[in-house]
Amino acid sequence: MSKRRYFGTDGIRGKVGQYPITPDFVLKLGWAAGRVLAKQGTKKVIIGKDTRISGYMLESALEAGLAAAGLKATFTGPMPTPAVAYLTQTFRAEAGIVISASHNPYYDNGIKFFSSEGSKLPDDIELAIEAELDKDIECVESALLGKASRMNDAAGRYIEFCKSTFPSNANLSSLKIVVDCAHGATYHIAPNVFKELGANLVLMGCEPDGLNINAEVGATDVRALQAKVVEEKADLGLGFDGDGDRIIMVDHKGNKVDGDQIAYIIARDALRRGELKGGVVGTLMTNLGMENGLKQLGIPFSRAAVGDRYVMEQLKEKGWSIGAENSGHVILLDKVTTGDAIVAALQVLSSIVDSGMSLFDLSQGMTLYPQELINVRFSGNTDPMQLDVVKESVLQAEQELGNKGRVLLRKSGTEPLIRVMVEGENGELVLKLANRIADTVREHC
Repeated sequence: MSKRRYFGTDGIRGKVGQYPITPDFVLKLGWAAGRVLAKQGTKKVIIGKDTRISGYMLESALEAGLAAAGLKATFTGPMPTPAVAYLTQTFRAEAGIVISASHNPYYDNGIKFFSSEGSKLPDDIELAIEAELDKDIECVESALLGKASRMNDAAGRYIEFCKSTFPSNANLSSLKIVVDCAHGATYHIAPNVFKELGANLVLMGCEPDGLNINAEVGATDVRALQAKVVEEKADLGLGFDGDGDRIIMVDHKGNKVDGDQIAYIIARDALRRGELKGGVVGTLMTNLGMENGLKQLGIPFSRAAVGDRYVMEQLKEKGWSIGAENSGHVILLDKVTTGDAIVAALQVLSSIVDSGMSLFDLSQGMTLYPQELINVRFSGNTDPMQLDVVKESVLQAEQELGNKGRVLLRKSGTEPLIRVMVEGENGELVLKLANRIADTVREHC
């Protein structure tokens, strides 16, 4: 397959003002995408964004490019990534575009695309868009230019959809929940979903100002949420990331419940109801504890490369419906077409209400192994992972862990980093081995 120049595993992402996240490139990207997508039919594209200040600039640039190619843009305003996927499918649009850098700080941004089915764009479409980027912009004649409009009921439609994934004969009136929206795209959606289902809410991270998205709040930093849950004596906490496709939960004791544990709870509940379709897809980073916990239940488990794109590929290949990354991406293909944090949270809440058990109790079925992840920056053309001394260090660590742990080295897809991950039953040994391998990588890169 040809190598992509711009598209990564989750669209095009970078620092605002630096190529390619510049107004001129995004204008050209809108035109290039428009040229490719216009061949398909309705000529309508739905554009959503998170709450970053740069979203205003980038949506204007995108819209101008799409219009020049003859496509109509419909703006939803701030909207979770999975909501744009849902609306794209509902309105039979050519594509959905989300302006977001997900869990990154406010000064980053990105552009990601969904197909008319609400899933990530196929490789051949991304490559066709990249090929158009090499050409000069040619504007369609005036009578064919695209128009822009706003979808005023986007939030209400998506709120109703989320609620439809929760059992119609149940409610959340028995639960006090702390909801942390990371000052991101779920700030006006998640509180309404849970409130309309009857929950008693305490809100955090619901006051976006364009600069505070993901800043010490949300799924990527749950310390404030943990403290709030304990302080409020709440039943649990829900932490969303900036674009609403990741969920991390917190139990009533303040313990973090990650994507692995959430997927485990959902899979076990589906098994109990006789509705489990196949098994669960995780990634190379998925905790061994989840694999072992599922094995004890007789649920098949498979690992994909890191990235929800690869989890999705394997789910479709196997015909399974539950996939997850420990970072909080949870994909439930029997309900949605992409990772959806609100919908995943609702399935766990349904299990809590139905069983009468707390989140703490539901999480106990699997025991997470201690896991240490160290990022080591490298420069130059050498690949530290191919060095004999690094390979030897990994081999030694694997021998010391025996069958009670594992070692994983991988390159970051977005930065010049080697990620060193060691996991095992013995936390002290895990930390020692991770530091030893990381030091070896540092010394030789």
